[in-house]
Amino acid sequence: MDQLTFGDADFAGKGKQTRKERFLAEMEQVVPWPVLERLIEPVYPASGNGRRPYPLQTMLRVHLMQNWFSLSDPGMEDALYDMPALRQFARLSSLASIPDETTILNFRRRIEEYGLAPEILSRVNRHLARKGLVVKHGTMVDATIIDAPSSTKNADRERDPEMRQTKKGQQYYFGMKAHIGADVESGLVHTVVTTAANESDVAQIQELLHGKEHRVHGDAGYVGAQAYVKRAKKIEWKIARRRSQVEKIRNARERARVMREERRKAQVRAYVEHPFRVVKCVFGYVKTRFKGLTKNTTQIVTLFALANLYAVRKHLLSKTGQLRPQLG
Repeated sequence: MDQLTFGDADFAGKGKQTRKERFLAEMEQVVPWPVLERLIEPVYPASGNGRRPYPLQTMLRVHLMQNWFSLSDPGMEDALYDMPALRQFARLSSLASIPDETTILNFRRRIEEYGLAPEILSRVNRHLARKGLVVKHGTMVDATIIDAPSSTKNADRERDPEMRQTKKGQQYYFGMKAHIGADVESGLVHTVVTTAANESDVAQIQELLHGKEHRVHGDAGYVGAQAYVKRAKKIEWKIARRRSQVEKIRNARERARVMREERRKAQVRAYVEHPFRVVKCVFGYVKTRFKGLTKNTTQIVTLFALANLYAVRKHLLSKTGQLRPQLG
């Protein structure tokens, strides 16, 4: 960080720590900064060719804050001007120049251009594995719909051509789907696949498995998954029955037994919803920001990597002895 100014010192000495500051203080401790910097450094512009670039550490921190707080490029620039806590987290003093929205955009596009988001997820998971949070032999699969703007009031007078409409229950949705495979024991997301919203869940299951599963849990949308997986005979399938099939059972005792079995399946499968809750409710990602699957996939994969860190932050902080770390 640049040398502290009197304004920075005054901010650091204030009495109350806000929720945003507590969140950033926790993320400061749990994000594997050297691991991510080593990944991006080979494709980051070096000094000497034109204007001196901002430090990689600063731009990486700005990029992650943009995902955590669901900010656009101009919104992220404004937030850096408005909030001392965000500048401090980005290692920028109050007198330092602030990255403008174009600089923030270029960094995000660099992540997209070189396809670094899946590797970010992979390296985060390897880091967590070294901390004892190992992906084991059971996988939960599920999917969620991400809404996309359906308005045609734009320059092209059309909706995003890569998004599609689908019906869930009695409600129609326009957008895309995020499919995930998560570990049964730790709840960590190990695989993310995106499709248009009208693609079936079960058709993506082969891509959601890491290949060493002994057991797979899924809801009724994955009925018939065995036909899509090459090593299906080596896997114990814990797929929910369709409600209509359960209701057709005439024998009351048999129906009660089946319902108890389905309840046990649901109790395990419920944990796959936690990453969706973090991404949508904590990080505020409820609607696509960009056009096309590629750009949105980069953001979604990055969000699930950050959701893994958020989910196990207390476990990681307990190892540092700082359950309530201070920013500054």
